[in-house]
Amino acid sequence: MSHIKAIYASLIVIFLMAPLLVMLPLAFTSSAFLAYPIPEFSTRWFEELFTNSVWSRAIVNSLIVASATTVLAVVLGTLGALGLRSQALVMSSQIRTLFLLPMVVPAVVLGVGMQALFVRLGINSSFFSVIVAHTVIAMPFVVISVSGALAGIDRRVELAAESLGAPSWKVFSLVTLPLAMPGLLSGAALAFATSLDEVVLTLFVAGPNQRTLARQMFSTLRENISPAIASAAFIIIVGTMVIAVLLLMTRQHRKA
Repeated sequence: MSHIKAIYASLIVIFLMAPLLVMLPLAFTSSAFLAYPIPEFSTRWFEELFTNSVWSRAIVNSLIVASATTVLAVVLGTLGALGLRSQALVMSSQIRTLFLLPMVVPAVVLGVGMQALFVRLGINSSFFSVIVAHTVIAMPFVVISVSGALAGIDRRVELAAESLGAPSWKVFSLVTLPLAMPGLLSGAALAFATSLDEVVLTLFVAGPNQRTLARQMFSTLRENISPAIASAAFIIIVGTMVIAVLLLMTRQHRKA
């Protein structure tokens, strides 16, 4: 029975990884087309990403937006998780559902609503509007991750610190925050990856100068399919994997 489960799990992993395994080698093709077989391996499309001003600017924009989104999502999501943890909070389950709504509401609906709101506020077509939009959809991941970490903290540890005279801010910074750090780091990694990959909301709230890597890939797919897309996808996939490995190493280090 264990062998059947292992085979079943392996098939699922292969099914999930197949699109990535097909795309990644195309990042090194020397051809001008996304097609197999690959004539010969080359790094010309990576050079295109970093020498072409449009692609290089899109990469820089994505890193700026994703970094700012991660900071905002972690701060706001952590505060939200702490608030939801309070036993005195009325209708906490309903409020938690509101926090998670951006995960289930279609991105097109969110995009239309944000565009109308940002135009009214006069902040549409700006980096600020893109960061706010990305924060809205990234924050639920932080709330879930940090809430799970907070749920695993023994309240008696915090009560012991308070009984010894530690003020609330010191209990939070020296006891609660370090214990919840694995969840916070997981939420930060998910927020960064979510922002890096988001394209629908960006199309609605960004202007011509706020072209992110995901948006540039989408535009290239519509206008002229280029292997540079595969190179950009390679960078995003490898970057996400590096973040996941670093996160796993950090967790293992903290456990040790």
